[in-house]
Amino acid sequence: MKRIVLGLIVIAVLASVACQKQEKTIALDTQEKKQSYVFGMNIAQQLKSSDEALDLEALIQGLRDHYTGAPEKMTEAEINQVMQAYRNSQQQRMGEKAKQMEQLASQNKAEEEAFLKDNGAKEGVKTTATGLQYKVLTAGTGDTPKATDTVKVHYRGTFIDGKEFDSSYKSNTPAQFPLNGVIPGWTEGLQLMKVGSKFQFFIPFRLAYGEQGRSPIPPSKMLIFEVELLEIVK
Repeated sequence: MKRIVLGLIVIAVLASVACQKQEKTIALDTQEKKQSYVFGMNIAQQLKSSDEALDLEALIQGLRDHYTGAPEKMTEAEINQVMQAYRNSQQQRMGEKAKQMEQLASQNKAEEEAFLKDNGAKEGVKTTATGLQYKVLTAGTGDTPKATDTVKVHYRGTFIDGKEFDSSYKSNTPAQFPLNGVIPGWTEGLQLMKVGSKFQFFIPFRLAYGEQGRSPIPPSKMLIFEVELLEIVK
């Protein structure tokens, strides 16, 4: 009989504890107990982060019945019916999420287009052939990195609305990376700088994380960076 596995079988440990409906301190005095405790914590974290509507008591009952070989409380036909309804709801949810992401991407693209059009006309802002916009905040006098170089920088990244999503200044720890290992907007932009300079980059989503985005970057999201080139690492 086919089953949907909601977690590792060690979830039975979590279920057993929850089923007691009372607090009980277990001495973690063996490797087996310690391992089981960690597995239980991991499974609990997975369940809590899931957006599935779960009844804990029914979940525990299903685990106990199957694990102990007790008579099942649903027929094969009933199980298949439940699982088909679950699959249908999952497909509907995925479709709704995809539609929301498409709407968000479309909104971000429109926002980017309007911003770049206005920003590109501002004094001091230059636009490259790829669509990258930049502004020199401080002119450096050192060497200029190549795409194959590794650089050390301080930076601050924000969205158009000014919300900060990343910064090396917060930890006071410069970032170090090869120029050919970052987003295209950085690869291109850093090669316009000299050591000691500070630029502001306005990076279209095509030169950032694309239409898919990457947490915490939404899909088709334009990014703004202030970047200070500290060193070309040899």
